[in-house]
Amino acid sequence: MATCQLSIAGIRASGRHGANPGEQLQAQEFVIDLDVTVEVRGDDIDATTDYRGIADAARGAVAGPSFQLLETIAEEVARAVFGLEGVLRVSATVHKPAAAASLGVEDVAAGATVA
Repeated sequence: MATCQLSIAGIRASGRHGANPGEQLQAQEFVIDLDVTVEVRGDDIDATTDYRGIADAARGAVAGPSFQLLETIAEEVARAVFGLEGVLRVSATVHKPAAAASLGVEDVAAGATVA
């Protein structure tokens, strides 16, 4: 079995996460970057994990239950992608643009790895 490293950057997702009052009441934008190690069993889309499914799993995790911590969201995203067939390892970084803007900084992000 061969493996391949996929990098998918800038996956936009909407979710209701945060520790500050009101953050879980209204959806906010999150941006996800993934590094995913997948099995490759041939030169056919069915011989590996489709990156469209990977992006959909990441978006679904952000759209799911609310969490207070960005760190927890990153872990949930990594676990959701890791649950896909053929995925061997996932590193997920979740960015919260609204938090960065409110702090006057370029970026606020948390990362998690599942293997």
